[in-house]
Amino acid sequence: MKNRRQIEREFGVPLAGTVLDPVHWTRTALKQLPPTRPLDLGTLFGRRAPLVIDLGCGNGRFLIGSAVWRPTFDHLGIDILPLVLRYATRRANQRGLSNIRFAAIDGQRLVAKYLAAESVAEAHCYHPQPFHDPRAANRRLLSPTFVADLHRVLEPGGKLFVQTDNRPYWHYLQSVLPAFYWINEQSAPWPDAPRGRTRREIIALRRGLTVYRAHGTAKALTDPERQSLAASLPPPDFDAGPPARELDELECRGG
Repeated sequence: MKNRRQIEREFGVPLAGTVLDPVHWTRTALKQLPPTRPLDLGTLFGRRAPLVIDLGCGNGRFLIGSAVWRPTFDHLGIDILPLVLRYATRRANQRGLSNIRFAAIDGQRLVAKYLAAESVAEAHCYHPQPFHDPRAANRRLLSPTFVADLHRVLEPGGKLFVQTDNRPYWHYLQSVLPAFYWINEQSAPWPDAPRGRTRREIIALRRGLTVYRAHGTAKALTDPERQSLAASLPPPDFDAGPPARELDELECRGG
């Protein structure tokens, strides 16, 4: 059979891995989450390995790259947009990846219902939707309650990575995240992806926008301490400013 390995590019930036002959393709879509909760990760991946989650994975660019470059880690990406998930699963399938899965679910439900305490090595959240309409402010993902719950599922010393091109959201995160994580702000692009880890970041950088990034390590906190901190911090009711419609439309196309 003719070898069909090929490199795929997006806005001129290569995606990790190569497209293999169909005989080597895998199936990475979780059509339906298991009824048992929390997820049995050993059954899901057929092994026990550190878990990386991507909350709002889009077309999978970052998570697929991580799965290609870090085969000893398992990866779970979620998004609520079926179109972008179709791109993500197709690309992961074509690369023959067995250490990655994708599911259509929102971040709140995944963390609250499907992930056990201390089961996640790394959590990534790139460009969470800022919901520019003030009436939708309660839908913003990175609220104190959610950030606390995310801390619960991270293993001791687990890592959090966040990124946004929305300045008000960034300023809000600067006031909330340090309560739960030892935060380091990242002024330059991530070293592994100088042209952008995600489709959204590539687009934003091409438009000359500022991208705000940070990574942090989970602090040692008890459940009562997490709950107390979450109750003391401000809700995400900031003014997100006008939407960047062109960027939003390009990102949602997903291809």
